[in-house]
Amino acid sequence: MSELPVLEIGVLEKYAKPDEVSVDAELRIALGKLNRKIVVLDDDPTGVQTVHGISVYTSWDPQAIAAGFAESNSMFFILTNSRSFTSEETRRAHTEMAENIAAISKETGKKYILVSRSDSTMRGHFPLETGTLCKTTEAGTDKKIDGEIIFPFFKEGGRFTIDNVHYVKEKGGLVPAGQTEFAKDKTFGYRSSHLGDWVEEKTKGAFRKEACIYIALDDLRSRSVQKIADQLRQACDFNKVIVNAIGYVDVKVFMLAFIEAILSGKEFIFRSAAAVTKVIGGVPDHPLLSKAELIDRDNRNGGIVLIGSHVNKTTQQFEALRTLNGKVEFIEFDQHLVMKEGGLEGEVERVIDLVEKYIPKGKAVIVYTRRERFDLDTDDKEKQLVVSVRISDAITGIIGKLKVRPSYIIAKGGITSSDIGTKALKVKKATVMGQIRPGIPVWMTGDESKFPRMPYIIFPGNVGEIETLEQIVDELSSLP
Repeated sequence: MSELPVLEIGVLEKYAKPDEVSVDAELRIALGKLNRKIVVLDDDPTGVQTVHGISVYTSWDPQAIAAGFAESNSMFFILTNSRSFTSEETRRAHTEMAENIAAISKETGKKYILVSRSDSTMRGHFPLETGTLCKTTEAGTDKKIDGEIIFPFFKEGGRFTIDNVHYVKEKGGLVPAGQTEFAKDKTFGYRSSHLGDWVEEKTKGAFRKEACIYIALDDLRSRSVQKIADQLRQACDFNKVIVNAIGYVDVKVFMLAFIEAILSGKEFIFRSAAAVTKVIGGVPDHPLLSKAELIDRDNRNGGIVLIGSHVNKTTQQFEALRTLNGKVEFIEFDQHLVMKEGGLEGEVERVIDLVEKYIPKGKAVIVYTRRERFDLDTDDKEKQLVVSVRISDAITGIIGKLKVRPSYIIAKGGITSSDIGTKALKVKKATVMGQIRPGIPVWMTGDESKFPRMPYIIFPGNVGEIETLEQIVDELSSLP
């Protein structure tokens, strides 16, 4: 497959924008008419990186789903952590989710819309997750899912879709997604940058590029709501709808057309990044969180940062932390010991001893996985995933066995942050406080958790500038 050209950042400015104030006013009215519960199934905790005041449930049993439906908020999240699942685990989990959601909807008489929010959107168990949701929902209800909306735009993460090609902002330009390191993911890799090609690639030809419905950027910018709504009305048989977007106004205009299509009787599932959830959930902008909002002044202990992600941006952000040498303590976790019997268990104990030595002294501790990668002698993606989960479980154990309450916790990386939240901190329900930096969400843990009412900062592997992590740690660790 031939490479596509890298675009200059300036291309984002060439499209005239509609009046966003009038779009916002129109959208508020439309959302009031929608009257649906928005249920977001999130494959890692980073999906709340655009919202605040929203609940995250870490299970999908009927009690949790019923609690979400009972909330006054129109939207709630369920953390599935399915990026760490095998294909069969993913199928079972999504079947159970779809059945439970449909049952609670029937009990309450409240209709719903499913959003499958996935890290990087183009990675993860696609088309398995949304296909399972569609099949299970149609089998157990009278709903017919007409289409799946593919919507990977995420401004905060530097992700834009132009002329049906998805781009990632890096190296001073917009790089086609299929030519980035994310596309080389051992478990969820892909070749295509054009989203129609990507759909055809990932579905193995079950859905063809030519049959996809494409929502053009020019139509969004010209507020051609009726034209877009008519396109959506043409969707049938779970066909794919590709949405171009380079700004939040594009998401808002699309939602106007989407709501019109829904009110006319159409049904869709979203496969999206975090921008969609903010808009469809009607979540207003919120100032970035300050240290005063996050840190308990009575807790003089240091914080802890766990770095599990190995994407290039995370490694660069980790190296930038070196400027804080002397103010923080660095502890390397050797995940290569996964290849040695009992190696990870001993490494966990060693690291915990060091963490509990430094934190009571008020020092922030940086626990990071060894930066050199190692390759398993197998091409089996499921076996590779199992090893990754074993490593994540070991890192999670550091927090799970910690006896000293830190002043804050930062987790870097999707699977790492999910496992720490659910397995180590034992969170059943968290409230999203907001973001400490754009695209970097903060949970407030519930009373049932290991450390109740603890600010838990979830730092995605691919978000922020090189100095962002260093700035956050420096701010939170500085003396008042």
